[in-house]
Amino acid sequence: MGLFEGKTALVTGGGGGIGLASAVRLAAEGAHVFITGRRKTELDAAVEAIGPSATAVIGDISDLADLDRLYDTIRGRGQGLDVLFANASVAEFATLEQSTEQHFDALFGINVRGTLFTVQKALPLLNDGASVILNGSTNVDSGTEAFGAYAASKAATRSFARTWANELKGRGIRVNTVTPGPTDTPGLSALAPTPEQAAGFREHLASQVPLGRLGRPEEIAAAVVFLASGQSSFITGSSLYVDGGLNQI
Repeated sequence: MGLFEGKTALVTGGGGGIGLASAVRLAAEGAHVFITGRRKTELDAAVEAIGPSATAVIGDISDLADLDRLYDTIRGRGQGLDVLFANASVAEFATLEQSTEQHFDALFGINVRGTLFTVQKALPLLNDGASVILNGSTNVDSGTEAFGAYAASKAATRSFARTWANELKGRGIRVNTVTPGPTDTPGLSALAPTPEQAAGFREHLASQVPLGRLGRPEEIAAAVVFLASGQSSFITGSSLYVDGGLNQI
């Protein structure tokens, strides 16, 4: 028997990277996993990788109609929701001087607004004792140049986790943040304009990590599974750093 046998999970941004790795692990532990994202090709490939215990629903978490359609699909299964990994987010470099309305709205529209309504609209479906995990970032603590709006959006989600843990404690619902360090995902490489620059960017980030390398999506997924399971039953409102020591040493 897996940790999530007979349980239902949702992973937003489940088409690749940390989201896909987490969906794979949750399914391997027995959960039926719903995944959502904006790109059908990625979602189709993800379902193939996860197997028959996955259901994909295309959508954008910043679009409330898309969220309603997603939750209608989950509701139709009739078993509620036991695990919600609000993973979907976007990142983009821009200094204070370079920031535009479009840059701000894109990051806060998905990372903050989208996360809030992802969790709010899940409330009627969340079973008592469910686990909610938000995707954070070590950039909240680091003051990385040109990452101001992104870091601020992740600081907002960290604050959400504390408040929601307090608000939902009466139902036994735990809310925590998983906080990855630099992780080797397509999204990380996409921050650089060319493959050559992406390689240099990854090498630079790895050199900053005490363990001397980037994280792997599967390592973040292992922490997500821990926070989603009863193995973390006395943990709520917390942030679990999975960063190779980057913000710890």
